Amino acid sequence: MRLVLLEMELAVCRLSPEEEVPAWAMRRIGFFSITATEDELSLVCAADNVPAGVRCERGWRALKVIGPLDFSLIGIMSSLSDTLARAQVSIFAVSTFDTDYILLKEAQLAQASAALQQAGHELLRS
Repeated sequence: MRLVLLEMELAVCRLSPEEEVPAWAMRRIGFFSITATEDELSLVCAADNVPAGVRCERGWRALKVIGPLDFSLIGIMSSLSDTLARAQVSIFAVSTFDTDYILLKEAQLAQASAALQQAGHELLRS
């Protein structure tokens, strides 16, 4: 797979399921994702957008699988996540209509890059 590293630092935030999606989460700077379930409102957005006091984990970076990817393709996320799991790299996965994103901690970026390249994947910078 060909992947591109997004430059921005991301935060993964958790709000209660009753909360409305806050405007700060949707400031359109490259990437954000919103998932609402009966248990939580989960946000991924630019770390700089998150106000103090919001429950979140900062220091994430995103690898974008260069797409678009056809829905009939099988094993893309499995191939990437298996490679990273063997390298002891924790991930947070986000998928869109066109492609997949793998979020990983900045501190594990070099380790992840080496593992992915060794497995034959190509990493590019945005």
